[in-house]
Amino acid sequence: MASITTPISQSQFLLKKPESGVLKASQSQIFAKPIPELSQRSKLFARNSRMVLLAAASAGTASAAEKHKKRYPGEAKGFVEEMRFVAMKLHTKDQAKEGEKEPRGQPVAKWEPTIEGYLKFLVDSKLVYDTLEKIVEKSSFPEYAEFRNTGLERSERLAKDLEWFKEQGHAIPEPSTPGVEYARYLEELSEKDPQAFICHFYNIYFAHTAGGRMIGKKVAEKILNKKELEFYKWDGDLSQLLQNVRDKLNRVAESWTREEKNHCLEETEKSFKFSGDILRLILS
Repeated sequence: MASITTPISQSQFLLKKPESGVLKASQSQIFAKPIPELSQRSKLFARNSRMVLLAAASAGTASAAEKHKKRYPGEAKGFVEEMRFVAMKLHTKDQAKEGEKEPRGQPVAKWEPTIEGYLKFLVDSKLVYDTLEKIVEKSSFPEYAEFRNTGLERSERLAKDLEWFKEQGHAIPEPSTPGVEYARYLEELSEKDPQAFICHFYNIYFAHTAGGRMIGKKVAEKILNKKELEFYKWDGDLSQLLQNVRDKLNRVAESWTREEKNHCLEETEKSFKFSGDILRLILS
């Protein structure tokens, strides 16, 4: 490098002109010398540049992944918390503080239920619970077997309640369109789409232990002289029964991809629609 950059005074060329052969030889010697230092530095610079670019790309990917994870509220606590979060958003503002839907019709406190309408609701509810229990017993998919004998089953208790109404002289109706359609949908779904089916399983059972109990109490105060039906009773500690099912749901969801989890969450609104149609039978 020094041979290239050493300055040559112009006066040397003016005062003493070298022989052409000597000059040519000198030039050829200068430019024929290899410059290994420049080559090594270039390689080192290129290698370092690649490392910087790779590190930046890796950091960008990690940052994007982190942002992606933050899109799912409740994920850190398990998939059940994700389902709960989505479900609460579909409640009305007067039903839950997280609710985002506008109220439709009168609040439960102002309902005027009838025995006939309540019986329709109970009969259709029993059909849905019968269907759920048969599906998990049959277990078209291995994960369904996790949800046998959870303690949340309602079919037998509903059968007792309907028998009590019959003893009181009330005619027990046949299942109506809302219950029949929901039961059929659940059967079809369970055969081909376990993630969507489990969304319905979760929302049906867990909603009944929360808002369902509150509605049952209000209806009993108005038309049943505050009688508590078997439908709203559980053997053992209900909070522990629910926790056991939460744990099972979380374990099942651990094997799902993010896309499968999102698909499950997307089914929530449909679950609310079917259940809402059955619930409104109370006012029919």
